[in-house]
Amino acid sequence: MTFYIVKLFIMVPMIGLLIYGSLWLYRKYQPQMMMRQNSNLLNVVETVPMGVQSKLAVVNFDGRQILLAVTRNGIQKIDIHHAD
Repeated sequence: MTFYIVKLFIMVPMIGLLIYGSLWLYRKYQPQMMMRQNSNLLNVVETVPMGVQSKLAVVNFDGRQILLAVTRNGIQKIDIHHAD
């Protein structure tokens, strides 16, 4: 019983430190990953949730605005508008 309590007092702080370290690394490196994904060729203008598992997205691509339906099963092009 004493061995179990000693293990408990050692493992609980170790798990807490692992969680804290994971969150710290996530906060430190996540913004840099997002900045690398920015591109002048493709820009997401706006997304609108249409339900729990679907949304509409407007994307600028090659001088065109494309309306996309994003669902759990895939992505479908709905409309294309050429920007003037």
